[in-house]
Amino acid sequence: MRVFLGILLCAVLVGCNVSSETKSASATAIQPAAVPQEKGGQEEFGPYELVQNWPQPLPDEADGLKHEGWTWGSVGAVFAETPDRIWIAQRGELPLPAGAKPWTAYGALTPARVATGNDDGLDPTCQPVEKRGWQRRYHHVILVVDRNGKLVQWWSDKDKLFDMTCGRGPHKIKMSPYDPEKHVWIIDDQLHVIYKFTYDGKLVMTLGTKGKRGRDAGKLFDRPTDIAWLPDGTFFISDGYGGTRVAKFDKDGKFLMDWGGPPKDPKNPGPNEFNTVHSIQISNDRRLFVVDRGHRRIQVFDENGKFLDMWNTGVRSSPYAHLLTTDQFLWISDGGTNRIVKYDLSGHYLYGWGGPGGFPGQFNGPHSITVDQEGNLYLAEVFNGRVQKFRPKPGADPAKLVGQELRYPPASKS
Repeated sequence: MRVFLGILLCAVLVGCNVSSETKSASATAIQPAAVPQEKGGQEEFGPYELVQNWPQPLPDEADGLKHEGWTWGSVGAVFAETPDRIWIAQRGELPLPAGAKPWTAYGALTPARVATGNDDGLDPTCQPVEKRGWQRRYHHVILVVDRNGKLVQWWSDKDKLFDMTCGRGPHKIKMSPYDPEKHVWIIDDQLHVIYKFTYDGKLVMTLGTKGKRGRDAGKLFDRPTDIAWLPDGTFFISDGYGGTRVAKFDKDGKFLMDWGGPPKDPKNPGPNEFNTVHSIQISNDRRLFVVDRGHRRIQVFDENGKFLDMWNTGVRSSPYAHLLTTDQFLWISDGGTNRIVKYDLSGHYLYGWGGPGGFPGQFNGPHSITVDQEGNLYLAEVFNGRVQKFRPKPGADPAKLVGQELRYPPASKS
């Protein structure tokens, strides 16, 4: 009787005229297939998996310097030209303590050390500080590795370019996405200069005066940090730790204008006031997104310095570098929280992952961020003293992956 009443009720309410088995089979057929899910674990590295033992140890070179007892230095910058040409700009090599495993990064030592490119006994502004007891050497400052992390190029003659009292090596290495000749730009913040090289390493332009700091058009900079371009070759320099400005130049390096300055009230900094102008990127609609690191915020300007917008990046944040990807999202490598963070271009927080530490996959000072054409992510760490490579997990959510960088397309193979 109960079965009969149930069938009758079904017919009245929904007009069912099929058997329960047929109805059940039909419902099952239209449901999406279940995705197998692994047990345990967590999203430690976001949508990525860490590539182990990357890059490979550097070889001993013909100059006679040996690498036994030495390791990577503080790594200021990394730039992915292609998956097989990853440019690394490190602040020299560092000596390992006795008994340490070869090529251990400083952040992974026990006890951990902080990798630094500063001279022993000097701070970043060349003032005396307590000696730490070890000194780096200017060796393998500018190098290129392939997808396996094997050294394929070393600008050995450029090591001496950075070897100067109060210097510490490169802060940034980049190529313009609009330059078919693929010039290599290197910024040395502590010696206050911007270098432009041909692809094979010939110096063709120097902005600033080496070893002298100030704010004088393109003649003097005060610890410049980054560079970004417009399609016609116009470029902008973030200047920087001391300059507290953005400086604009034409394609030939002629100074056009600058804007910005220190805050009138340090406790209440306003628009167009900077603490540390540390990173700069340009959107498709030619807006400039500028990292104001010490104030924990992003400021947005038009190409002539008109203030447009700004937003805070968090109470413990210290945004080091950012990418503005071709899908028009902004990704930050944050040295305060040691996380990789995604925003839309209106400043809305969307996603983040990562954490502090010296173990593989953790961060201490993620100073530079870049992505190759296959979606591999690279982070250069100044305090851990290493570059890390992450590859996308199979089936990773594309919205959680750092998108592509705008770059000049590689030459086609005929």
